[in-house]
This record gives sequence, C-alpha cells and structure tokens, in this order.
Amino acid sequence: MRTEDLIKALDADARSKAMPQDSAWWLAVAAAAMIAATVFWLTIGPRPDIMAAMHTMRFLAKFVFTIALGVSAFALIRALSTPGASTARAATWMAVAPLLVVVAVALELFAVPSPEWGRRLVGTNWYICLTFIPLIGIGPLAVFLAALRHGAPTRPMLAGTVAGLLAGGLSATFYAAHCFDDSPLFVATWYTLAIVILTALGAIGGRLFVRW
Repeated sequence: MRTEDLIKALDADARSKAMPQDSAWWLAVAAAAMIAATVFWLTIGPRPDIMAAMHTMRFLAKFVFTIALGVSAFALIRALSTPGASTARAATWMAVAPLLVVVAVALELFAVPSPEWGRRLVGTNWYICLTFIPLIGIGPLAVFLAALRHGAPTRPMLAGTVAGLLAGGLSATFYAAHCFDDSPLFVATWYTLAIVILTALGAIGGRLFVRW
C-alpha cells in the first residue's frame, strides 16, 4: 500500500469513530481543565493577594504566556491527530509564546538594575514551581494522550510531545494564579523547566501508547 493510500485509510478510520475528532478534542480539553482545577484547588490554591496582584502587569503577563502556549499547542495537536492534515501553520504559531517571553525578559533586563537579575531569576518558590506544574499537568497529559489514541497520528512521538506542551500550558496557567514570583526571568526559567518535564513525559507516552 502506498503511503498516500495509508494516510487516507487512517483518516477515514479516524473520521469513522463514534465521536467526531473535533468533539473529542474539545471534550478532552474540558476534562483536562476540570482535573487540573481540582488538583490545583485541593493542593495549593490561588495566592492570598490575588485580587491586588491582578492589577499588576507582571502578574497578568504570566497568563498571556501560558495561555498562548496552550492555545497554539491545542491547534497543533488537533492537526497532528488527523492524518494528512497540514501542520505548518499551527507549528508556526508555536513560536508566539516563546517570543512573548523573550520580549518580556528583554524589557525586564532593561528596566531592572543588573544586581537584581539573579534574585529575580531564582525567586522564592522555584522548587514549588518545578513540583506543582508537573503535578497539576500529569492528569491532563493522560487525557490528551487518550485523545490522541482516538485519532490516528502518523507521528506519535511528536504528537505526544505537543500533548506535553498543551498539558504544560494548561497546568502553568493554573499554577500562575498561585505563584508569588511574577518576574519574566523567573517564568522564563522555572516555568519552562517544569513544562519541559511534561513535554518529555508526553514524548515518552506518545511513543509507548499512541502507536498504531
């Protein structure tokens, strides 16, 4: 069987599932958000001064970064789960979140005296960040890997990697409501490392559980 025929067969099989692929992904996101919210509220919850923090640009910027990552990863993973679908445009949008972080870090370095850079980068809760972003995101990651099995991704390891990024964006969005370290230097370092953990787990999960 030619590769093109195989892709068409996989696409037809994915479309013949009891639930349409688009509906499955929206259901997966809803379930993942509920799981993440439950873990978040049962463990750390929002910071006590969140109402005051919401009036500061640094606090709100964290959500811009994490939501941009989640939205772009969601678009890409939907394309990856459908054989033959174009991924170029969705993959391009994945650059938005990193670029926003780079711009924010550059502005921070420009505005803050250099002796402060190290303190802002290390912050006060880096170990909590590295613990709870993966903890909040592991359940959503499992949901997204299950959703990938509902489709027919031709690159399961890549799809699993993007599932980890999507889970990371979702969990980091919840964690940002708790985090007291609002510096872009902190976010660029520790949020990224925490999301990398989920991304690595997603790649492994894609390789082991999303094969066809």
